[in-house]
Amino acid sequence: MSLLRGVLSQVLSWTGLWQLMVLVGAGLGAVVSVWTVKLLVRHAWFTHRLSCFSKPHADSWLLGHLGKMQSTEEGLLQVDDLVQMYTHSCSWFIGPFYHLVRLFHPDYIKPLLMAPASITVKDELFYGHLRPWLGQSLLLLNGEEWSRRRRLLTPAFHFDILKNYVNKFNTSANTMHDKWHKLLAKGTNHVEMFDHVTLMTLDSLLKCAFSYNSNCQRSSSEYVTAIVELSDLIIDRRAKILHHWDFIYWKTQQGKQFKKALSIVHRFTMEVVQKRRALIKQQKKTGAYFTAAPQKKKDFVDIILLSKDEHGRGLTDEEILADANTFMFAGHDTTASAISWTLYNLARHEDHQESCRQEVTDLMQGRETHAIQWEDLANLPFTTMCIRESLRLHSPVLAVTRKYTKDMDLPGNRTVPKGAISLVSIYGTHHNPAVWTNPHEFDPLRFEPANTKGRSSHAFIPFSSGPRNCIGQKFALAELRVVVALTLLKFRLTPGSDPEMGSSSGGVRRLPQLVLRAEGGLWLQLETIDMEELHDE
Repeated sequence: MSLLRGVLSQVLSWTGLWQLMVLVGAGLGAVVSVWTVKLLVRHAWFTHRLSCFSKPHADSWLLGHLGKMQSTEEGLLQVDDLVQMYTHSCSWFIGPFYHLVRLFHPDYIKPLLMAPASITVKDELFYGHLRPWLGQSLLLLNGEEWSRRRRLLTPAFHFDILKNYVNKFNTSANTMHDKWHKLLAKGTNHVEMFDHVTLMTLDSLLKCAFSYNSNCQRSSSEYVTAIVELSDLIIDRRAKILHHWDFIYWKTQQGKQFKKALSIVHRFTMEVVQKRRALIKQQKKTGAYFTAAPQKKKDFVDIILLSKDEHGRGLTDEEILADANTFMFAGHDTTASAISWTLYNLARHEDHQESCRQEVTDLMQGRETHAIQWEDLANLPFTTMCIRESLRLHSPVLAVTRKYTKDMDLPGNRTVPKGAISLVSIYGTHHNPAVWTNPHEFDPLRFEPANTKGRSSHAFIPFSSGPRNCIGQKFALAELRVVVALTLLKFRLTPGSDPEMGSSSGGVRRLPQLVLRAEGGLWLQLETIDMEELHDE
């Protein structure tokens, strides 16, 4: 009898468990059903609201343009086609999840980029994957907290601070040039720009941000390797729609790699910040800080450690880490791309290269050492025009995205509805034949003062525009001019090729990632210039 009761009890317990599982399954099914219905209703609503914009052909009413946004040369040619076909804007959706308006005309871009920061929000599709790395940084914040942080960080990019960085730009550029001289001495005259220039800008930025001499141009660095790996992994994640959900991504091999690289980067920044905070605290305690500070040239970390708002409140360690990481992330890759493409464009246009070189040579006349000073930057007008034209033709950042907390009215009775993603195509705008004559040609004279009159303020936006423009653009332009000028002073550049691949008749294929790069690298051929030869000319 007891055996029978045991069997019945077991059966009942299994029956109860089964019923529980059925109930849980039904509950989950109901949640999924409700979520699906909400998603489809939202999709239908955005589709209706965005019907005022032309829409390129989509293979499916549900999947839309999923998979069509390519990070390849063909993807950029596709943007050219969209610009040619729609002139100013079109709508786009990626599955039922993301609804975008793509914009590539100054008249349509200006109202969006100039909108108050209080109604501007960074979207999760393009910026969310940066959050584990950059945290609550200026780049990712919104609203009043963004405004407060921007006010606190602006002094770090004041001209008085930038002046101190010019010597560091010179030093890092000279290290790179020394490496090139050694390669040439060994018979290697074809050099891949991105590898060398990226290490140089990282070296420079570590000196400017942390007063840290990494020696990363001459020896491998765990920190530098981790930063490069994080950038690659973010691009990889963006291309895989299922990896957009954290609970899936962190279980993948790529997600585990990301966390490992992230721990290296965060540990390095944390150690630098904590050591500097302890040093400042000790100096203040002994009084040494107040006597030494005026003579000491402050770096980025010094300034953000000491910044206080109108209420006397400074930045927390977490905020400082976020902004230090952002300065490193946004400051090295974009500048490296800009320098590399500028040298590439000058290599392809010998006449413009020689004009720049003559300008720099004239500036150096009578000097014992060839170093670019802060005051020299204003005396390189043609070189600056070439840099600006390269930034137009090969913008490091190809697009910026925004969301708004209210509907945004655009010309032609069009409206970007609240919550839709506005993708401002910097590439599309800079290559728009309705804005620029012969937009695919390199012509520095576009930026001659007489030729800029009447041009829309938003025709040229390599650093974005409006209240949320790039806070570090003066830093980037200063480093660009220093490195380009010193390079042209020491080397003659012509188009090159990968020695292992041989010459390629196909030309350079652009590679849009977090910044614009080149498939297989950007190869230039170098020739040393005899300084005496320059003076004789």
